Amino acid sequence: MPFSVNVDGCLIGNAGENVGLSTKDLEAGLQQLAPATRRLAQQRRDGTGPEFLQLPDRTEDLARAGEVAEALAANCDDVLILGTGGSSLGGQTLYALADSGYGNRLGGPNLHFLDNVDPDSFDDFLAAVDLSRLGVVAISKSGGTAETLCQTLQLLEALLSEVDESRLSRQVAVITEPKDSPLKTLAARYHLPCLDHDEGVGGRYSVLSVVGLLPALLAGLDAAALRRGAREVLDQSLGVEPAHTAAPQTGAVLTVAYAHRAGLTQTVLMPYIDRLAHFGLWFRQLWAESLGKQGKGLTPIRAMGAVDQHSQLQLYLEGPRDKFFTLVRHAEAPGDAKVPAEQAEALGLDYLAGHGMGDLLDAMARATTETLIRHRRPTRVITLNQLDETSLGGLLMHFMLETVFAAELLEVDPFDQPAVEEGKQLARQYLSQRTKSPA
Repeated sequence: MPFSVNVDGCLIGNAGENVGLSTKDLEAGLQQLAPATRRLAQQRRDGTGPEFLQLPDRTEDLARAGEVAEALAANCDDVLILGTGGSSLGGQTLYALADSGYGNRLGGPNLHFLDNVDPDSFDDFLAAVDLSRLGVVAISKSGGTAETLCQTLQLLEALLSEVDESRLSRQVAVITEPKDSPLKTLAARYHLPCLDHDEGVGGRYSVLSVVGLLPALLAGLDAAALRRGAREVLDQSLGVEPAHTAAPQTGAVLTVAYAHRAGLTQTVLMPYIDRLAHFGLWFRQLWAESLGKQGKGLTPIRAMGAVDQHSQLQLYLEGPRDKFFTLVRHAEAPGDAKVPAEQAEALGLDYLAGHGMGDLLDAMARATTETLIRHRRPTRVITLNQLDETSLGGLLMHFMLETVFAAELLEVDPFDQPAVEEGKQLARQYLSQRTKSPA
């Protein structure tokens, strides 16, 4: 496995006699999930059921995605990814491995994600890039997402003011389902390369499809390794003989059990790794949109260590006892330059002397874990030997599986989002009622 999971801080010895779960309680919950585990394992082997389970075993779609990525990279210095929700958050999560916010260190084009339709952000972006060297990837599963279509139409007009129409096929690509839609029609109109969005994979489960892997390939990441890490988690959780205490099932049992018996209806995901900041946002959508139905659900909270020790930890320790915690950290302190001992000691900062920021971050993660557990806050710790494509692919699959198993326990469908559709329909209605501005 590309990471380890420790749930000792969630069990009765640490979480408290009144609310803590015993190993017997955990065992009962895992037994409750055993039929679902066997069903998903069989569906994976048969190629039926949730299609995201099949993605880690695929290779054929990577060749075409690689061709599109290579062509865009050859013609573009910057590539703008258009999409919203799951069409964007997965790509952002993967791209963070290559770019901490200061440019793509792997040598590929710099990627940018505009997942909102604030015109000020849009105009600022256009003013900051060379349109003649700008690539665009428009992603919409249905091909009819209003935000993405609005952005794409405006960008095509902007590009055509700078380049000949014949160049669009070298600078613009589309990902959408292989069926008639406005985005599909637009791709045909301009002869744009078009990758098929898997019809059986919803946006929030699509990170290991071409939706997430095309941005990863553009960035210079190893897409095969991302899937390999996911496959390792699948094999361990849904193998021929699934591990009885597999981490995704265990996480689902713990979070749902604590919600039911102790009122812990909020789950905090707190990585102590900056490159997992977008991972927290991806998880937030996955968990909220999959489980929040029929008056049920658990509210996801994305936090960042050590930053939120200075903004959230007071609430976590002395506020309402309504939160379940998951911390993500490195196995060892990341190496970096050390604080000069002589200067630190002269300032009375002996504890910093000879240590680096990685040492401090590691100490903060350990301290927060111990403090949460001392305050009887159920705390799970995920430890990465290193953060790379394999471990990130594994983390992504872990949380997709955990979400599906949590939905099983809550008795909700993890793959639909009926309430969201109402808002989309109303937005289109309101827009249609507005007086159109002249073109």
